[in-house]
Amino acid sequence: MAERSDLPPYARLLAGAVQDGVCPGAVWAVGDPSGTRSAGAVGVLDPARPGEPVRPDTLFDVASLTKILTVWAVTGTLVDAGKLDLAAPLGALWPAAAGRPVGRVTAHHLLTHTAGMPLRANLRFLYGSDPQDIRDGVLSEPLRHPPGAAVAYTDRAALVLGWLAEHLTGRPLAELARERVWAPLGMRETRWGPLPPAEAARCAPTEYDEETGRRLRGTVHDFSARLLGGACGIAGVFTTAGDTGRFLRAVLCPPPGTFSSAWTEASLRVGTGALEPPRGLLWHPAPGTGPADDVWAHFGFTGTAMWVSPARARWAVLLTNRLYTTRDPAPLARVREAFRTYAFA
Repeated sequence: MAERSDLPPYARLLAGAVQDGVCPGAVWAVGDPSGTRSAGAVGVLDPARPGEPVRPDTLFDVASLTKILTVWAVTGTLVDAGKLDLAAPLGALWPAAAGRPVGRVTAHHLLTHTAGMPLRANLRFLYGSDPQDIRDGVLSEPLRHPPGAAVAYTDRAALVLGWLAEHLTGRPLAELARERVWAPLGMRETRWGPLPPAEAARCAPTEYDEETGRRLRGTVHDFSARLLGGACGIAGVFTTAGDTGRFLRAVLCPPPGTFSSAWTEASLRVGTGALEPPRGLLWHPAPGTGPADDVWAHFGFTGTAMWVSPARARWAVLLTNRLYTTRDPAPLARVREAFRTYAFA
């Protein structure tokens, strides 16, 4: 991977990634609880329009970062308010789960990916296109193993947690995220798709969509999220590096009116006991580190990443649209590890 020696470390690394075709462009920010310490953008928004650079305010489809920016944060507000007992079986909290396999699962199992739910799958292929049929199908699926017996990442965990939050509050997840998290933190650039034309124009495009005959731009890439209206616990959020940095600052030092420091402390430590791989509550130790290193991460399929370390009082975000270039995650994985090394050295 080529790096330009005349640039600062982050810019040098990411300029090399763009030059090597890992991604069309990238935006980053690194900081601490007091604010941003380094930020920038390299590359182009769309290789088909090479004169248009990526900018610090470029909107990205952040894919699975949605799980942290919405489900994890909203769940924290429910726990803090005493409205959700993480150890209670879902069947005791939620009539839709009672009598179904998922009724034996707890919110803690879902947050640690130990619920035993099926792994990622095309929801339309399994359950059709009606949202209620999809919900019934997901909740009725047999478990792969008893709750708490093994760790296996699945999108369904965040999907079910989002539905549970909606049941406990009587409000859509999209509204809960805006009102309980994004607005209090000043995340004015964060929103659910599909984006209106003016905002889609400053959004980084992702993959070519055969159904529409064009690249997705301002429409969420994740098909299951599109099937469910574009806003669910799996994916659907579009945001900027600046807003993601505001969120990560709050993870390190929660302000009044959102999730609490007790919630973040519980989340950023191993919650899976001796099981491997170790997990926190929707967060996981960053690749290349262990729990003792105290660098926690979450990644998105489109090419996005966030990290936070209470021990170092530091956070970092890297947003790319690598899915424009390839579905192979390996080239960007190498860039992410190098970026994390710079940020948390």
